Amino acid sequence: MTDEPEKIDEHREELPLSKAAQYLVEECRMVLPGIQALFGFQLTVVFHPGFSEKLTSAEQRLHFIALTLLGIAIALIMTPAAYHRQTGPQEVTSKFIRLASGLLLSSMAPLAFGICIDFYLVGHVISKSVLIPVLASGLFAFIVILWFVLPRIALLKKKRQ
Repeated sequence: MTDEPEKIDEHREELPLSKAAQYLVEECRMVLPGIQALFGFQLTVVFHPGFSEKLTSAEQRLHFIALTLLGIAIALIMTPAAYHRQTGPQEVTSKFIRLASGLLLSSMAPLAFGICIDFYLVGHVISKSVLIPVLASGLFAFIVILWFVLPRIALLKKKRQ
């Protein structure tokens, strides 16, 4: 036995641009329906009588902020398809892959904030507990770890190899 850490043989393969674009579009398609469902719920909830009864005006504004953040996330996720359709529907370029990847990554922060604001508001309506802000912050931290920290750690490990 050696004292060296065991190296995992991880096979990597360069993707052709067409395959990278396909994966990217599939990732966007996977995320979009959930965001759109949440956005639709946020739009309709304001017409429910309990919205103005159970939420203060400040909380209603907070809801509007969450709605805006989800709208931004949707726009960012849908932009690659609109961009590609208008600039080169018969081709895939590395510039498009970089742009689309950046847009998808940029959508994650407003999505995380929007989800956590909604989580806070729903929790507050249900219980009014002082723990709700702590739980919402914990959810935000959990999302940040999964969506941002974990990939960065993997990238750092990859660069060291």
